[in-house]
Amino acid sequence: MRLPADEFLKTGAHMEHCANLSLGPWWTWAEEVEHSPPEHIPFDSFGRRCDVIRTHGSWDQLKRAAAVEGIVATAYDRSRGAFARLHQMGLLFLFHPSSSFFSCPLAMTDGAAKVMELLGTTPRQKQAFKNLTSRDPQMFWTSGQWMTEKTGGSDVSLSRTEANWEGTELRLTGEKWFTSAITADMALMLARGPAVDESGHRELCLFYGEIREPAVGLASGLNGLTVKRLKNKLGTRALPTAELSLEGMRVESVGELGQGVKKISTLLNITRMYNSVCAISHMKRALDWLEGYAEVRTVFGKKLKEQPLFRRNFEQLQKVYTDCFLLTFETSYLLGRDECGEATDEERRFLRILTPIVKLYTAKRCVQVCSEVVEGFGGLGYIEDFPVARFYRDAQVFSIWEGTTSVLALDFLRAFQKENGGELLRSQKVFSLPSSGVQNFLQEMATLSANDGLAEEAVNLAFEFASLITGSLVLPA
Repeated sequence: MRLPADEFLKTGAHMEHCANLSLGPWWTWAEEVEHSPPEHIPFDSFGRRCDVIRTHGSWDQLKRAAAVEGIVATAYDRSRGAFARLHQMGLLFLFHPSSSFFSCPLAMTDGAAKVMELLGTTPRQKQAFKNLTSRDPQMFWTSGQWMTEKTGGSDVSLSRTEANWEGTELRLTGEKWFTSAITADMALMLARGPAVDESGHRELCLFYGEIREPAVGLASGLNGLTVKRLKNKLGTRALPTAELSLEGMRVESVGELGQGVKKISTLLNITRMYNSVCAISHMKRALDWLEGYAEVRTVFGKKLKEQPLFRRNFEQLQKVYTDCFLLTFETSYLLGRDECGEATDEERRFLRILTPIVKLYTAKRCVQVCSEVVEGFGGLGYIEDFPVARFYRDAQVFSIWEGTTSVLALDFLRAFQKENGGELLRSQKVFSLPSSGVQNFLQEMATLSANDGLAEEAVNLAFEFASLITGSLVLPA
């Protein structure tokens, strides 16, 4: 609905091509990966540490497909302005549900590319940007995002990993508890820098490191790190997620040392959008399965699709999906305009407010929809050798990755206040919103603020704000 005719023609042909791949080889590869989960091999036959992560060959095929189809690279075609990001998010929408969550390393790859584009200064970092945005499978890199430690998940201020100078090199020492891209080529990671600030604390910094280096002697080939174990997760089981010990990992600072949280927020803005697009495509695939089942399943003398209660519930689920779709792609459009310098001041401010909202809203709705889909299948939906149960298990991750609901709700409140959200809502310069809805929302915000209840009601306010925006969005006729 945002693409002009010429852009639609260019994008449409590629989208149709990838839609066919999504229902063909991509789905086949994803199923093969699901039935052959990754394996950690810590030692070789002679007892030497090797830390090999063995994955099915189809995992490499999915990586190759992501490179060839430009699922990251498309966003960086600056000649197309904001439409490049829309095209790319459309490709991700098609790729994700047939990728066994290879979309996760792609999210971190895109976020890392954005950081390298804006902040990368060294020869290695500039080359990394070229690798991360390449369409050549032999050159294409994926990236990790290593933040989580035992001491805290979303609270990165508790990070204990440290960087110290060893001669002219920076080396990292510490642990990372949850890393979803150990098979990647590089990583961006938060750690405490070597310098001490005025309060006597080491400031959090953002570091760039390559995961592997040429093996020497009995070395594993990993760059100063040991894989302690792969995580045994509720869902996303085909995606290798590791717990790491960093033992002198060679790294570079991204830009000047310091301001690590501010720098990594550039990455998080991208990964939160990926989370949103993957959530809506996930619920769409689940709904497609249920719709197909309703066409053939007979209950009480009628096709399931003809049963009034089923039809009503399915239409409600479709409405939830449509609202999430529109909210996500409108936000993607604003992101594209901002990246290319085309956004107005009001659009940039709205984007800052919407980014946590769209991730929060789509993640929670995805779990809701997938739960209903399992119930729609009945006992068949509860069987693990049928994909629908997996849809539900995997959906749980969307509300955890890139900030939990409570963290995002508080981020929304901070952004709303910083960007003067009330003035934005009243201006009607970005979205055409019902004046009564705007007044009611702002009145509730004012009442809670006066009674010190904003933080307590942050989640409810975030959902109300999302509902206010989605209520103004409609699919074109």
